[in-house]
Amino acid sequence: MGRTYIVEESVGQYLSNISLQGKAFISGLLIGQCSSQKDYVILATRTPPKEEQNENLKHPKAKLDNLDEEWATEHANQVSRMLPGGLLVLGVFIITTLELANDFQNALRRLIFAMEKSMNRKRLWNFTEEEISERVILHICSSTKKISCRTYDVHDPKSSARPADWKYQSGLSTSWLSLDCTIHIDIHIPLSSTSVSYTLEKNTKNGLTRWAKQIENGVYLINGQVKDEDCDLLEGQKKSFRGNTQATSHSFDVRVLTQLLLNLEHRSTATVQICSGSVNLKGSVKCRAYIHSNKPKVKDAMQAVKRDILNTVADRCEILFEDLLLNEIPEKKDSEKEFYILPHRVFVPIPGSTVKLCDYKFGDESAEEIRDHFREMLDHTVQIEDLEIAEEVNTACMSSMNNEASLEHKDDKQLEQPIKTTVMLKIRQNIESWLKLWLKSKRKGPNIQCSKRK
Repeated sequence: MGRTYIVEESVGQYLSNISLQGKAFISGLLIGQCSSQKDYVILATRTPPKEEQNENLKHPKAKLDNLDEEWATEHANQVSRMLPGGLLVLGVFIITTLELANDFQNALRRLIFAMEKSMNRKRLWNFTEEEISERVILHICSSTKKISCRTYDVHDPKSSARPADWKYQSGLSTSWLSLDCTIHIDIHIPLSSTSVSYTLEKNTKNGLTRWAKQIENGVYLINGQVKDEDCDLLEGQKKSFRGNTQATSHSFDVRVLTQLLLNLEHRSTATVQICSGSVNLKGSVKCRAYIHSNKPKVKDAMQAVKRDILNTVADRCEILFEDLLLNEIPEKKDSEKEFYILPHRVFVPIPGSTVKLCDYKFGDESAEEIRDHFREMLDHTVQIEDLEIAEEVNTACMSSMNNEASLEHKDDKQLEQPIKTTVMLKIRQNIESWLKLWLKSKRKGPNIQCSKRK
């Protein structure tokens, strides 16, 4: 028996309102959450078309070979940044003319595998063996309105299509639970002089991997308590007169206690490296995750929080590097330092849901730009007054230095800035060569961001 997808009714309304307007097909992403029993789809968003692609799709003989896999994959990468913990790109939808009704399966199979591979490459975490690895392809015929729903196991390259159930439900995520957390980070990433040929992105990710292990192995307090991971998250909550758990409070406060990575079976030693530079991250980060309210387990909730912590730190680094590159950072003298503002998080509600999506905002970006970015990436209109800017101010510092031995956990002087909370990022020496290598790799792919990230 195949997977069952419980889908918010507003998703069905959104899909039915999409008009081909002379095009052969329109495709997009399905967003939601996996669970052991069933999957939940709470949002759908069409992939914004390229101008030249827009013209090609109006040709009467257009086929699904015209589906731009690289463009659609980049859209999935951009959207995945906007998803808080617990939410994933669950698959893709496609609306086609009757003539193409039987011509979509192979193209979309390649697409979901490419998307998953691309998104996994950016993550600091891996899926567990117990997690659901099936991703969905939803096909809708524009004339008959017939729906075909199939899944593929993206962890199995030889996977064949399996039928799945697609069921609509009203108010699906109106009682989902949120878990809020503010985590303090102090990460030192030495950039070895022997790895200068690596891109800045790869070096930073390698350095964040050690920190990620601390997050994975941390102790998590839920509303000040340590709970058994196999317990129901709502255990101990009051019952309503119908016997169901009340969902009057949708939010949980999460605190993280991290441990030093010490192996007691081996002698602890300091690591000394000859470095051409270093990256330092210090400060506090606002994190948020969501989980369904159908008997959620503590382990699933904590997993969602951990992944949001890892995602938001990695995403901010990548967004900052992109902004520096696209604005062509000038070369600096060896002794010169420059400070940058890291993007801070902005949350936006989904109408009729307790779930909020997110984006990242630089200090000089306006609320209108964030609104437009949501519209472009998610094809949904948001109100400026609904934007929730997380209470965090992040700064970054870039400086250069001569080659020196770098001790892990070496302390850096605190920035003397009149702000409450900072995330300090220092990139020392060879910054131009690191960034140029990274920019060269980035220019190979499409970029569909708007505003300053265009």
